[in-house]
Amino acid sequence: METFQYSFDCAQQLDKEDPLFSFRNEFLFPKKDSKDRIYFLGNSLGLQPKSTKHAIQKILNQWELEGVESFFSEEDPWLKYHDKLVGPLSKIVGALPQEISVMNQLTVNIHLMLVSFYRPVGKKNKILVESKAFPSDQYALYSYVRHLGLNPDEVIIEINPDKEGLPPTNDEVLKVIEKHKDELALIFLSGVNYYTGQLFDLKSIAEAANQIKAVVGYDLAHAAGNVPLSLHEWNVDFACWCSYKYLNAGPGAIGAVFVHEKHHHENLNRLEGWWGVKEEQRFLMKKEFIPSPDARSWQLGTSPMLLLASLNASLEIFEQAGWDQLLQKQQKMIAWTDFLLNSFDQDIFDRITPAQRGCQISLQFKQNGKEIYRKLFEGGFMIDWREPDVIRFAPVPMYNNFSEIWQFVQALKEIINELSLEH
Repeated sequence: METFQYSFDCAQQLDKEDPLFSFRNEFLFPKKDSKDRIYFLGNSLGLQPKSTKHAIQKILNQWELEGVESFFSEEDPWLKYHDKLVGPLSKIVGALPQEISVMNQLTVNIHLMLVSFYRPVGKKNKILVESKAFPSDQYALYSYVRHLGLNPDEVIIEINPDKEGLPPTNDEVLKVIEKHKDELALIFLSGVNYYTGQLFDLKSIAEAANQIKAVVGYDLAHAAGNVPLSLHEWNVDFACWCSYKYLNAGPGAIGAVFVHEKHHHENLNRLEGWWGVKEEQRFLMKKEFIPSPDARSWQLGTSPMLLLASLNASLEIFEQAGWDQLLQKQQKMIAWTDFLLNSFDQDIFDRITPAQRGCQISLQFKQNGKEIYRKLFEGGFMIDWREPDVIRFAPVPMYNNFSEIWQFVQALKEIINELSLEH
């Protein structure tokens, strides 16, 4: 159990003892009046690594000097570039490298996975989702079900939690799975809820899905690069994620999928494209689709090299820092944040983020929330406001530190005191 003292000296000592402190120097921080802002928005868009522009420039240089031959260059051929990414990603999501394909963007990949993994048969045709999922998940599911000629209101089961406006608890998820065990074809949940930061018990949900012979898939947009995952070991069927949040690959960055190796040689429905063809066959231009023997068989078009380079720049930093070390620092930052927040009166806000979480914490204010957010933002803190009354912030172990959390909490206290005096 970590022992803290409520002081700036303690925050500075924690930073001094932090073996990863220097990695913040690998990133570019937004500025206010020529001073770095305190950036707690990795849950929305991760910071830009300083190396990103160099990684992209290298691709541009190859394109300039070698043109299309860059795909087959003796030094760093583009055709093999994908191989650089799956190793680091496999550590982050707990997979085998061959179970990962870096491709497209998140919602596109969800649609592709639905084609392969939503297989309604008879009464076993239901899809289980959380009612407070990120809207894009629901758009994808509802539109795909309609595409099949089915009625979403009859097929999709939304888990309605006891607490209105919040995602369901893990127990509520498991109870609904048990209730509908004979009807469920697919369970599709987010790994971390975008609104509250709640981390679902993905292992127990996958186990429950496997017991009733339902497919289980996860949207890991807020989980990949944020929380420990063991997708292969948990026997998850598929997962999709973006890489512009905790993976720092830039706005509109390339996404990725996990497909468990047990499915690689199954005769699944899929939407096919030439980049999913077995590499040795790809340039033979044959009509027959001969799939890659791994998750790459779900790829469609030529890899977007500039986007791959941007992701690679960030993953190289993850490799240097070490994923296990980042998770250890994260746990200490979570404990420090909770320790400081415990000093507030309970009638000011509710912490709607449960103990089982990653970087993000969401505070639901009982009054003056929007004004508090505005003053914090004007004071140099980059955080997030969600209507009607929630402030989200996410201290990220890669580039945030303990002193920044202290400064945030002290600024929050000063603003609350100021507003209470005004009223």
